Amino acid sequence: MDELALVSAAKTGDLPAFNQLVLNYQSLAYNVAYRIVGDADAAADATQDAFIKAYKALNSFRGQSFKPWLLRIVTNTCYDHLRAKKRKPTSNLDDALVNPEHSWRLQDPAESPEAYAERTELGRALQKAIDQLPPEQRTIVILSDMQGFTYEEIAEATDVSLGTVKSRLSRARAKLRDYLQKQEELLPHRYRLKTTQGA
Repeated sequence: MDELALVSAAKTGDLPAFNQLVLNYQSLAYNVAYRIVGDADAAADATQDAFIKAYKALNSFRGQSFKPWLLRIVTNTCYDHLRAKKRKPTSNLDDALVNPEHSWRLQDPAESPEAYAERTELGRALQKAIDQLPPEQRTIVILSDMQGFTYEEIAEATDVSLGTVKSRLSRARAKLRDYLQKQEELLPHRYRLKTTQGA
């Protein structure tokens, strides 16, 4: 059964159809939530809340792509969680590297221990930099640079214009670059900018 057929069936109260949609998107939704809120438990809560909200709001779905519609609910739910806790997310990518929900993209059986340690170190530095961004910019960087969404998909998922997506992404990337340059000691050596020494 295709996705729109599943949505159509779920709208009529077909719970197995909605459960199939949940299975199709739970990993993506959780990964996006984790990157936004920066905490595994909070991400799991936000993901669960988002799916409940999506189920209740199915009648508002008007036949566009389901994935951006769902991710708009996920990101808004994450913002609600962040506002409710009135805290900046602090995270540690150790969970992401050992949790199968996160590491499906990161695993490489041929990876050496040194490469694994360097990747882990880089992941921590990048997540710390991402945590410094305002939530709206963080979301767009996550959807674009980590999940590979197009600008159009991001605009639909975040309910903002294409121009806003591009400007937020540009500002977020500039902030990440500036932060990482100032925190260069956090980066593995091969990712540090080369500086020329005086003669």
